[in-house]
Amino acid sequence: MTSKPHTDDVYRQKRIPKNPIKFKLQLNDEQKEAKKEILESTITLLAGSAGSGKTLLACNVALDGLMRRQYEKIIITRPTVSKEEIGFLPGDLREKMDPWVQPIYQNFYALYDKIKIDKLIDDGKIEIVPVSFMRGRTFLDSMIIVDEAQNVTHEQMEMITSRIGLRSKMMICGDSNQTDLKRKADSGFKFLYTASRKIKNLSAITLFTNHRDPIVEDLLDYYNNAVKDGMSITISGSK
Repeated sequence: MTSKPHTDDVYRQKRIPKNPIKFKLQLNDEQKEAKKEILESTITLLAGSAGSGKTLLACNVALDGLMRRQYEKIIITRPTVSKEEIGFLPGDLREKMDPWVQPIYQNFYALYDKIKIDKLIDDGKIEIVPVSFMRGRTFLDSMIIVDEAQNVTHEQMEMITSRIGLRSKMMICGDSNQTDLKRKADSGFKFLYTASRKIKNLSAITLFTNHRDPIVEDLLDYYNNAVKDGMSITISGSK
């Protein structure tokens, strides 16, 4: 008697979507061009001011690749640097990291169904890895998102980028104007951005379109010009 082929989830071949993934938000022309370059590179640095859509683009590329079975999982890392005192955070690792990764989750939710995103998180298809926990790991078949990378030090940046394994890509999002490190010179983001001209398969892209209220762009210009003129801007209560 000829045995019947297995039909359970273990043996069923994974179906790869033939049609484009239907996201709730569409990329603009600038982001579409950036996406093409990301897909052609191993590591891409995404620069741009607040509201330029860096993280949204990274989330779009990562989700698209995950749902097309091009990657086994999405890795999210972000430095836990803050100028505000937040005190002791209770809970497990995921709960402790929640305040820092919420902006990324919100971008995922803006792009796709929240219930499906939460299931990907629960199933470990979207994994949070704090910067301090990345040493010693190698990420295979993964799309890695490094957010708020302007707060990653030179040593941390070298360690993070060397975690990338075979069949993986990494997107590093940052804005040098929002560095929270005590010494801005310690930021590894700008240094690596300039290295893109010398390292093969390392690309650097700057997004310019503002996706928030037009006043945001005017406010950022005003503050940036004030700093250039010598004004010192500090958070209330900070030293």
